[in-house]
Amino acid sequence: MSGTKKSLMERFISGVERIGNKLPHPFWIFTFLIVFVVGLSAVLASANFSVTYLAASKDPTVAPAMKTVAVKSLLSLEILNKYFGNFAGVYGGFYPIGIVLIMMMAIGLAEKSGFITAAMRKMILGAPVQWIIAIVAFVGINANLASDAGVVFTPLVAAAMLKSIGMNPWIGIIAGYAAANGGYTANFFIAGTDALLAGITESICTGNNISYPISPLMNWYFLIAGTVVLTICTVIVCKYFLIPYLHGGKIDEIDASELAKHQLSADETKGLRVAGIAALIFVVALVAMALPSSSFLRNADGGFVPRSPLLNNVVALLFLFFCTIGVSYGYAAKTIKSINDIPGMMQDSLKGILSFLVVALPAAFFIELFNESQLPTVLAVKGAEILRAADISGIPLFLLFILICTCVNIFITSGVAKWLILGPVFVPMLAMVNISPAMTQLIYRIGDTCTNIISPIDYYVPVILGMLEAYRTNDNQKVGVGTLISLSIPFSIAYMIGFIALLVFWYIFNLPLGPGASIYM
Repeated sequence: MSGTKKSLMERFISGVERIGNKLPHPFWIFTFLIVFVVGLSAVLASANFSVTYLAASKDPTVAPAMKTVAVKSLLSLEILNKYFGNFAGVYGGFYPIGIVLIMMMAIGLAEKSGFITAAMRKMILGAPVQWIIAIVAFVGINANLASDAGVVFTPLVAAAMLKSIGMNPWIGIIAGYAAANGGYTANFFIAGTDALLAGITESICTGNNISYPISPLMNWYFLIAGTVVLTICTVIVCKYFLIPYLHGGKIDEIDASELAKHQLSADETKGLRVAGIAALIFVVALVAMALPSSSFLRNADGGFVPRSPLLNNVVALLFLFFCTIGVSYGYAAKTIKSINDIPGMMQDSLKGILSFLVVALPAAFFIELFNESQLPTVLAVKGAEILRAADISGIPLFLLFILICTCVNIFITSGVAKWLILGPVFVPMLAMVNISPAMTQLIYRIGDTCTNIISPIDYYVPVILGMLEAYRTNDNQKVGVGTLISLSIPFSIAYMIGFIALLVFWYIFNLPLGPGASIYM
């Protein structure tokens, strides 16, 4: 840190980081959370604590139905046998582990071969730092096209980008994580999430006799604008907080004389040219296979969303893509001299995630047990009841709905699961005051996304902690949950402000939310 006086925000974030990092190692935090949840579930279950609500279905042809959910005690032989009997299965089945290992090997190969370093130097040599961050933010926000894989590869690539030009790679990790996970709902394109949420909304409307045209495109116009707004928010937070905070306040440190040291050699230039050709061939081949209406990459309806072989195989495709460009570059630039260098580079890239693999053990069990107890559902329904009882309308109602969603988001990380619970309550409730299902779904999506990055039980907390550990710039740097949450808070606040300001603008001028989708019924 520089010797200059810190701003109020910097002092606040430093305080959050210090307090957060005084907590035990994340391994023990998740272990203690397991004990707490087991105890709480036993107490509430013995008191027969339950909630009854109107539950939606993922199938739009199936009407919502009343459902009662009771807290389930985790202190039972059944649960003990279920989880201890499948100890390795629960850990090995923890979704982020597979993605992280696969993407680390592929992106690590591209980095170790020198491709990422050379490509970033070629792309951004002499460009303002803000443009680099804007690229990271825009790619990260749109990365939900690759589903959750984007939350992994965006920070990884961003870290390698900034490291390649001498900046603190933590800037790339945090900015990439914020954009990909905090901006998960926004996109320039239509993603699988749009189709999944629209399907649930349609089933709710059918069950409640609400006549309104439902489609995956009904939030599209707003989300396109949201992508631009969140990209700007990311750049602003990085410029005025993250870069000065992590980079000693020297945002203009990388001057022309420094960048001159990073000019590409002849071998690097040749490597980029060959890798570019290989990448083009890969993309063209993929598009050619996906274009025919009978393509094996399409679903039974001939489309791609919400589910299709193309989207289901996106992790494998990304793995092959990064391997293709990494190997092509390596052989052309002479950084790969034999086929044995390839697995060696992949192996080296995995050394930095050992801490993640340790933390993932209790994290996997905590998330499984928390869901098993039914506590997330109970908390979500109780939050919905608070909003229903508030008896307000207009912008104050929207803001309270967003607040409820952000609070629930701390405990239930799956956006689809939350909408299955909250949708049947709020779609008909807001329809009674002439607010369309498209608007209700949009408000939910705003509340669902902005606090992803500050949720301590998010699937990807152990992943990002592992990345921060792997990219430490000095051995004395401490990495903990406090580090991640403190650095993410400014992004969460900025995204919330940006989204709410955009929502108010849209509401005041009564703009269409998407093709054929209005704010009012």
